[in-house]
Amino acid sequence: MTDPQAPSTPDATGRSLADIVRTTIADVLGTTPDEISDSTDLEADHGVDSLELMAVGAQLERALGVQISPEDLMRADNVGHAIALLTERTADR
Repeated sequence: MTDPQAPSTPDATGRSLADIVRTTIADVLGTTPDEISDSTDLEADHGVDSLELMAVGAQLERALGVQISPEDLMRADNVGHAIALLTERTADR
């Protein structure tokens, strides 16, 4: 499910930041990116714990080439909020 409001700056492969985030989360959770929307609350909707969140963060760091603190990801209310935080972080590099 792609949100028209989501950041659309493509990476080297042509994927948007939102697509990278959704795909990474889906990989860690063992689901499909279609199951991850901007309104998805990883803890409430998928029972994600801090270790899984750290795995998501580590994969996103590798994919995006930026440092992401676990606290930043834990502060995000939902996937859309995490995408917005990462958009700011990647703009700074």
